[in-house]
Amino acid sequence: MDLRTCVAPSGNFVYGIHKPGYRVANLRERDILEPLGRFSDGRAFQNDANFPPGDVEEPGAEWIFEIPNAFPFRGATYILKSWADEKAQASNTFELPPPQAFSFSELLQQWLETPEVPEDKIAKIYRTLPEPLQLALAVNSTDPQDLVRLAQISCEFIHDTDNRRPTGLAYNYDRNGSAKSVIHNYNLFKAVANNIHLPDEYKNLMVLKPGAQGNSEIVGDWHDPDGQSHVFEYLRRNSYIPWGHYAANMANDAVRYRIGDLRQADITAMRHLYYQRTYVRMAREMGIDINSRRQRLTVGELETLRCRIKDILAKNPKKSRLKFNSTLWGWNFGFDFSPSRYRLHASNQQIHQQYALVPRSVAIGENDARSAEELPTYCCGDLIAGFIREYRRQTGKKFFEMYIRAIRNNRRLDHRREREQSLVVYEDNRIMVFVPKAQTSQWELQMMTLNPVGNVLEADRHTRRSLDRAMLATMKILESMGAKMVTVFEYAKRLDSPDPDQHLLYAFLPRIPHSPGAFSEAQLRWINGHYPEDFASACRSHLPVENK
Repeated sequence: MDLRTCVAPSGNFVYGIHKPGYRVANLRERDILEPLGRFSDGRAFQNDANFPPGDVEEPGAEWIFEIPNAFPFRGATYILKSWADEKAQASNTFELPPPQAFSFSELLQQWLETPEVPEDKIAKIYRTLPEPLQLALAVNSTDPQDLVRLAQISCEFIHDTDNRRPTGLAYNYDRNGSAKSVIHNYNLFKAVANNIHLPDEYKNLMVLKPGAQGNSEIVGDWHDPDGQSHVFEYLRRNSYIPWGHYAANMANDAVRYRIGDLRQADITAMRHLYYQRTYVRMAREMGIDINSRRQRLTVGELETLRCRIKDILAKNPKKSRLKFNSTLWGWNFGFDFSPSRYRLHASNQQIHQQYALVPRSVAIGENDARSAEELPTYCCGDLIAGFIREYRRQTGKKFFEMYIRAIRNNRRLDHRREREQSLVVYEDNRIMVFVPKAQTSQWELQMMTLNPVGNVLEADRHTRRSLDRAMLATMKILESMGAKMVTVFEYAKRLDSPDPDQHLLYAFLPRIPHSPGAFSEAQLRWINGHYPEDFASACRSHLPVENK
């Protein structure tokens, strides 16, 4: 088979094992022999090993597994056997340590050796810290006092009549006549506002209250009947996504900076707004009358609208040719900002998800204005669509059927039958959460529909509910293991695609300390140090009780 995938037409995984042995010609001209230090008994430690006298012989180097990704456009994963063997023996391999709690204010009290330091003196110390130290403190301190002092340095607050509590930010007009909050240090402002330990009243004024981040219109919302969940849907007009996008943000009266604080109602709300916006935009483009009352659609109304759109597309696909025919959905959870000014993840810690519709094509630039030539737009789900068509052509098999079969038939890479074999973390009769055989993030998980449901238009209310429940369970698993930043996105087929074989797929990609990505990852060569079966076992042990 020419297709480079780990999913064989037999419904099994295939992969390679490198067992290197080689000889290296020694072309070095000079020896530079020097002591490196001494042992505790006084003997010198020399660098002789770095300067061999002749050629170098490696009779048997480390074995390395090379696993083609299930989807060729995602590259290949390389697992060093010795690393994976070592982690297979450890019980806590897949748990990151919690952040260390610390207070700079308490350290100052200790250093200054006095129980009471005047506030003006403390404030001056915070103001005169070099910016890298301020940023490090803003991101890592667990002391609300530290963070309030840094917040007051970063921007200008207005206060109540007693000058005790902040009530808002100071504003000025810029050269264009637009109102802008007075921010003295934008990087520090963002870093401290995204620290969960900053008191909520400061978070609210700085970034959470509607309007605090600009004039983006709120065009949808969800109020939970018990008042415990509240989500706003913001329109981002001038977006980095062409034709704008939407953001389902937890509202300022429902602060969620951790996955552990999320309720199922929160995920249901954010996802409902995504489904609703997708169906309503499709309906309007197709000329379907929508009740324009200022009220969200019920689950029943949403399902009725979905079925109506789906029926029209099925009966007359040419007449119903959509201008916007693909979804784009993603979630960046977590925030970090380094003292070197590298922002490492999402724009805001307050939990939010983003989505948009993507047009079918775009006019080609620099052409004669009379030309009607267009360029197909990019959507990541198209990469899967093209691959599974070729897989079907070459093998006569449906890729996703073989993929699911391979996951169920899985055997460990190291062939240790006494150890865990399964890649499945959680499933019901509609979806499966699993560890991909070739992980592109060291802790990658994926969620896939078990039936040929290729996009959210094809997902009925029961499938949508399964997706929403599994999404929260997966994020809770990762956070309980110590993940602080996770990127999630959707691979979906085009909304008007007639191909019945593509399944909806979500990738969960945690960012792990010491693994920022380098030239290997830029080439889609993903380096890993554990067996996927061991990671799946660890994930199952962290599965929320309600999902077991």
